[in-house]
Amino acid sequence: MHNPQEIAVAKKNITAENVEHQYFMVRSKDRYEALKRVADVNPDIYAIIFCRTRMECKEVADKLMSDGYNADALHGDLSQAQRDNVMQRFRTRHLQLLVATDVAARGLDVNDLSHVINYNLPDDPEVYVHRSGRTGRAGKSGISISILHLREKGKLKQIERICKTKFILKPVPSGREICEIQLFNLIDKMKNVEIDEKQISVFSKQITEKLSDMSREELIKKFVSLEFNRFLDYYRNAKDINVDSSSSSGEEGEPKRRGKRKEKDFQNKDRERSTRYARLFISIGSKDNVAPGTMMGFINRVVDNRDVTIGKIDIMRNFSFFEVDEPHVSEVLKAMQKAKFDGTPINVEVANSKGGHKDNKISDEKSFKKGKKEGKKFRNEDIKHSKKEQKKLLRLQRKGLRNK
Repeated sequence: MHNPQEIAVAKKNITAENVEHQYFMVRSKDRYEALKRVADVNPDIYAIIFCRTRMECKEVADKLMSDGYNADALHGDLSQAQRDNVMQRFRTRHLQLLVATDVAARGLDVNDLSHVINYNLPDDPEVYVHRSGRTGRAGKSGISISILHLREKGKLKQIERICKTKFILKPVPSGREICEIQLFNLIDKMKNVEIDEKQISVFSKQITEKLSDMSREELIKKFVSLEFNRFLDYYRNAKDINVDSSSSSGEEGEPKRRGKRKEKDFQNKDRERSTRYARLFISIGSKDNVAPGTMMGFINRVVDNRDVTIGKIDIMRNFSFFEVDEPHVSEVLKAMQKAKFDGTPINVEVANSKGGHKDNKISDEKSFKKGKKEGKKFRNEDIKHSKKEQKKLLRLQRKGLRNK
């Protein structure tokens, strides 16, 4: 078109002015640790955590609940009754953290959210606008936090450009900072707690007798430590998980990135050489809709040990092979004994205890090629057989016509 006119019935999606946009830069493996620190440094947090996939949503919510946080998940696998139950608990603040996918959270209207946390940045900048707009409503302020790793810097700049919003880089809170905030939050709660004189006066004499041998300073320390010790224990040796956002940014040209990549490849190869693997057989293959990524996720869910190193994965039609570092073979075999893949029991065993994985691979490839050849042979025979049957049928038809 020449000289087109654009007619809009509403303003383009823009981010709310009273929402502060922050981001943390961490390694991918420290993303969950950063999320926990955000929750701990904000004791009264009331937030929605956005994840990209259902699986990630489930995993993050399960981890938070197992670590003692008031959290639950909202995703497409929930029934309407389950969804309503989760939302009712969240609206009444029985839940502090709601972990949700974009699809599941569509149309949610929750008042007074203090934070929106992007566990992953969305691919579409418009989606980010909708996410961040859940907080900072009705003239109130809010904070939108994004937990990023270095590869997402380009996506962040794209969102900044399209949404005309400036993101502020914040350091991930340290263990000392979190402990200090939690301590004074606990003290404020103690100061503001209401005392029911009528109910407690019945026990006042016994309480006084039990605590009479303690000084005022000792009593204060005891009561504070009763609630506060778990934070001290957890963050005693907490490491700094911040990453320098200027390093490995890729803005200084491709040769630098290639150099970094080569260095990383060499490090990976050295690590592979130092790790000894055992090759395991598993009774599921491509016919069961298994791919290397699916297999990796399945093994990680069943074994649930981050120290287990998975090597090469070979997917065949009816079965597969995967490598596990030798110190964890027995642990993997034990975990897989009662495991099921999509409701089907599986069989996992060491592929060849006598030889290395290289010999196994050769034999596997030979058997695979042999099976492929035999399958082709059977198909050819079926074609020949069907042609003979057709000729025979044609002859019988002709013979019947002549008899008539």
